[in-house]
Amino acid sequence: MECLWIGDAMSEQAVIDDRIDHGYTSDKEAYLRRLKRIEGQVRGIARMVEEDKYCIDVLTQVSAINKALHAVSLGLLEDHIAHCVVGAANESRETGNPQAVQEKVAEASAAIGRLLR
Repeated sequence: MECLWIGDAMSEQAVIDDRIDHGYTSDKEAYLRRLKRIEGQVRGIARMVEEDKYCIDVLTQVSAINKALHAVSLGLLEDHIAHCVVGAANESRETGNPQAVQEKVAEASAAIGRLLR
């Protein structure tokens, strides 16, 4: 199930201008800037390998990229919880059906598990 929350209520018609409203939508440009910066760092590492740079220097750059990706991941997870999980909790409270919130919590838990591996 995708995150289709708009406002405080779940909408079957959450597609607006051919896009779905996700938790990160309000920060989309910031995420894209960070990801493009990371993309540039990856290209820099490829160049370092092509130029036979010292392995520890390459590993230092790999570590920086991992840290940057971790920060993006945590931001996306926070947005998911604040937007999608809270929205599902509101729906569950309104409908008396706990299934929606249970699904979103399970998704978040699985994502956390993947991040910790």
